[in-house]
Amino acid sequence: MGEDVRHEGVIKDVFEKKKEPESKIITSSTAGEIENEFETNETESMEKVEASLFVAGRFLNMQELVMLTDLNPIMIKEILNKLEKKYKGRIINIVSRNNAYKMDVAPKYHYLINKLATGNVEFTKAEQETLAVIAYKQPIKQSVVIKIRGNKSYDHVRKFRDLGLVIAKPVGHTLELSLSEEFYEYFNVEKGSGKVVGNDEQVEE
Repeated sequence: MGEDVRHEGVIKDVFEKKKEPESKIITSSTAGEIENEFETNETESMEKVEASLFVAGRFLNMQELVMLTDLNPIMIKEILNKLEKKYKGRIINIVSRNNAYKMDVAPKYHYLINKLATGNVEFTKAEQETLAVIAYKQPIKQSVVIKIRGNKSYDHVRKFRDLGLVIAKPVGHTLELSLSEEFYEYFNVEKGSGKVVGNDEQVEE
C-alpha cells in the first residue's frame, strides 16, 4: 500500500508540472526582435497616414484619417507631428487648418500648380474664360454667364459643379453661381486675396 501511495504521488507531481506554464526568458535576442516588431508597426502606421494624405489631395479631418488608417486619434496626432517635422523645409509640406490636414506643395512652388491646373489638359481656354467670368462677377446668375459666354458655357458650368469648384443656388428660373471653398484649395489661392487664376494671367476677384 505504501508503494501505491508513493506511485500516486509521483504521478501527481508529474501532472502538476505539466500544467505549470513555461516561463519565457527574455534574452537580448528576443528583446531585439520585440523592438524591431514595434519599429515595423510604427513605420507601417506612419506610411498609412502619409499615403492617405498623399492620395486624398485635400484636407482630411481626424475622423476621416481614423477611418482610412484604422488607427486611434492619439497615434495619428503623434504621426502627424513627426510628418510635419519630416517634411519641414522640403518641397512637400504637411499643412494643417481647423484640425484638418493636407499634403501640399510648399507655397514657393504654388505657381507651378496654378500653371498645371489651368493648363489646356485640365481646362480648355473657353472653360478658363468662363470660370474667370464667374470668379470676377460672383455671385452671378447662370443666365448672365450664358449671355456673356454663349450656350457652350452650360457645359462649362456643369463641369465646374462636378469638380466642386462652383456652388449653384436656385434663384427663380436660373441658378446663382459662386466660387466654393474647393476652388481656393484647388488653385491654391487665398480667399479674399483679390487674385484668381484665369488663362495665363490673373484677374481681379
